[in-house]
Amino acid sequence: MDWFVLKAFLQLLAATFFICLFVFMMQYTWRYIDELIGKGLSTKVLAQFFWYMGLNFVPVALPPGILLASLITFGNMGEKLELLAMKAAGIPLIRILEPLFFLVLLLCGASFYFQNNVAPEATKQLGALVYSMKQKSPELDIPEGVFYGEIPGYNIFVERKNPETGMLYGVMIYSNTNAQEDTQIVLADSARLQSTADKMHLMLTLYSGERFRNMDSRSANMMKADVPYMRETFTHEVDLIAFDGNFNVMDASLFAGNASTKDLRNITLGIDSLTQRIDSMGHALYDMERRTVMERDWAVGRQPSEADSSQMMARLDKAQPFDSLYISLTHEQLQSAVRTATSKARQLQAEYEFRRLMTDEDNRVLRLHKVEYHKKFSLSLACLVFFFIGAPLGGIIRKGGLGMPVIVSVSIFIFYYIVNISGEKMAKTGTWYIPFGVWLSTMVLAPIGAFLTYKANNDSAVFNMDGYRMFFMRLLGLRESRKLNRKEVVIYEPDYRRLLTDMALLRTDCRDYATQHRLMRIPDYRRIFFRYEDDTAVADLDRRLEAMVAELHNSRDSVILGTLNELPVLVPDAHTRPFRDARWNMAAGLFLPVGLLLYVRIWRFRARLRRDMNVIQEKLQRIEDRIKKLENMS
Repeated sequence: MDWFVLKAFLQLLAATFFICLFVFMMQYTWRYIDELIGKGLSTKVLAQFFWYMGLNFVPVALPPGILLASLITFGNMGEKLELLAMKAAGIPLIRILEPLFFLVLLLCGASFYFQNNVAPEATKQLGALVYSMKQKSPELDIPEGVFYGEIPGYNIFVERKNPETGMLYGVMIYSNTNAQEDTQIVLADSARLQSTADKMHLMLTLYSGERFRNMDSRSANMMKADVPYMRETFTHEVDLIAFDGNFNVMDASLFAGNASTKDLRNITLGIDSLTQRIDSMGHALYDMERRTVMERDWAVGRQPSEADSSQMMARLDKAQPFDSLYISLTHEQLQSAVRTATSKARQLQAEYEFRRLMTDEDNRVLRLHKVEYHKKFSLSLACLVFFFIGAPLGGIIRKGGLGMPVIVSVSIFIFYYIVNISGEKMAKTGTWYIPFGVWLSTMVLAPIGAFLTYKANNDSAVFNMDGYRMFFMRLLGLRESRKLNRKEVVIYEPDYRRLLTDMALLRTDCRDYATQHRLMRIPDYRRIFFRYEDDTAVADLDRRLEAMVAELHNSRDSVILGTLNELPVLVPDAHTRPFRDARWNMAAGLFLPVGLLLYVRIWRFRARLRRDMNVIQEKLQRIEDRIKKLENMS
């Protein structure tokens, strides 16, 4: 049995994992597609890009792959009754999950190994490759009718071009390669743009044109009449433009300082060094303030001491009042004091702002390191959490294939993704405690997995849609309609003669019940919630009606069958009390707002029961007439 379950799970896991990996890779590719397209990248470079991207997304794609594979596996087993056969043989669900549990533990270890050993280097190489791809110059594909500015220092307008010969016609070039003042305008009848063999320059060949160049470096506006410029006419001219068309990969070690490119050992070292640097900055600020207080004490003739704030306030109270000092100063002294104080305040503000920026940046980097430290464990454990959600959920739903399992798994993963991203964002910004923010998704989903495993092991119908549908129908006072079809084979024909007597008696009893109970009268509030009694008369009428319907269902007459479908389905206790449990009834009656709503609901059900009695009489009379007509015809 273990090999059977493992074989079914591994086959699906291989497919679902690569599907999830493909989805994440496409999402990352589309993120940078606008910046990477049109660069003329070689197949080798693109292969490296997708290889490093795939290695980077392996730990991310593994949890949803396990979720989908476990959901489909146990959904198929439940749909094919294989899971039922195992449970019938006395094997509990926990025992069926045992081999997959150890397999998922191995996958958790593999996920941690990828995050700690493979993913950091892959992230580093991928970052260097993406940055280099962004910096690479685009392939030269000058469009028609618009200015093309991908060549540094040049804006080229081409009226028309010949794709076969590569000739450009109606060329206009604006260039300011040296400086803004050294602006040139070139008009040419035709031109050809080619790359040199080393792909370090572009060779621009111009035919039959003119060149206008600004001769006054003090003005870049060539439209002014008083600005001298040079005009040059040519029939053939060749310009070399510096343009690096090669692909150069930057050094990947430049990304080694990022938290995502470090393993646990380097992250721990980074946390220690950042903590030490932040503490040293705090100690340095404390020492600076302490020296400032000591220098001030020396200036007023006092010995330096470790006086606290209360002692300083006591010395200030004994000093000369500020108002007296202010009045005794001259106007020049006041201005000098204000300038000195303002200068010192601005100096201190700039220094504190600089220290704040440095401290905020160090704290941000420190939080990123701590988030990555916890993330390596939380993302690995997510494989186990998703397994204990998908496996019991598949056993409860009992739907295989790629329909319902895909919808459920995608919904669960979207919920996990939202909670996880929100927690990480709060942790990175310092709003939440970092372990709480990173482990938030696990803390939310782990109880759900434990609950589903418990329910599935006890064969609880958590996702019994019929049960939920019936609950809401009872809550809203809805009823099912009859859907009786003609039987192909009838074993026992209905006894029409006896049924005529029973229907006449049932019609009379329905009429008498509606008259005696006066259903349209306002019901008694105390009787409904505190002194209710079962309405045995309605229960008896419902039993007799259903027995009559079951026997008439054997009829071959379409008129009788159609009239049976029009008969209402009675609910014997809907008009007597809102709940079957006496304690719930009393609680609802005491809580007046809820009690009033349920009271109005009971009143509505009594009116519906009166209408049902009239409908039953009418439909039974029609069936009696039809039976009499059939007997006369026979």
